[in-house]
Amino acid sequence: MFELLALFLFSKTISEIKGWSLIGKDIAPQTTITVLGKGEVVVKPDIAAFSFGIQEESLVVGEAQEAVAKSEAAILAFLAESGVAKDDVKVSGYNIYPRYEYGVTESRSYPQPDGKQVLAAYVVTESVEVKVRKLADAGKIIGQLGELGATNLSGLTFSVDKEEEAVKQARAKAIADAKASARGLAKDLGVSLMRIVSFSENGDFPGPIYYAKAEMGMASAGRAAPELPSGTNKITSQVSITYEIR
Repeated sequence: MFELLALFLFSKTISEIKGWSLIGKDIAPQTTITVLGKGEVVVKPDIAAFSFGIQEESLVVGEAQEAVAKSEAAILAFLAESGVAKDDVKVSGYNIYPRYEYGVTESRSYPQPDGKQVLAAYVVTESVEVKVRKLADAGKIIGQLGELGATNLSGLTFSVDKEEEAVKQARAKAIADAKASARGLAKDLGVSLMRIVSFSENGDFPGPIYYAKAEMGMASAGRAAPELPSGTNKITSQVSITYEIR
């Protein structure tokens, strides 16, 4: 009995001494390789978006509002006839404010300001945002809006309706590229790929393309519709995959 107890204590002591030899030493890290992959997808914008204003003024607020409403009705009817969906037209602002001018006094030579402000008119403005999903019609629509009372057209942008699909495609290409690199590297090293232990992604997903404001003048009657080159967007995905190897 005493011999068995002594043997047990001796074995335990040897085990602890071996453990002491590991104190302060680094444990071997997991054996891994990391590969990078890149994928690109070039997409052509399919939506044009812009905003415009309607402005009328009168000494009677109601008259100015009626004039704005009349112009708005004509413009909405035109947009509907042009194939723009009702949900793609949104009023983004409506303002009413007085406009003052300085009074003048008559003199022998010429009228002179008398330093007093007088009400010139009440100004009513409305801002409208529009999306055109058929790019071929965008120039024609913009060219006609001026004839219907629209002013201050601005903020023209081109974007992709379903950009998330292009992002997924770019990511899939990047992952396939990384996996191919991993297989080739594993073959060269003479190792086997096991499980994926980490994954990360960086991407370049550009937003809407902004069109130069100086080139967005509205066409007048009898003139050709403005050309609106929309260009292309390049969506890029870059991934990093770390594999356990044996």
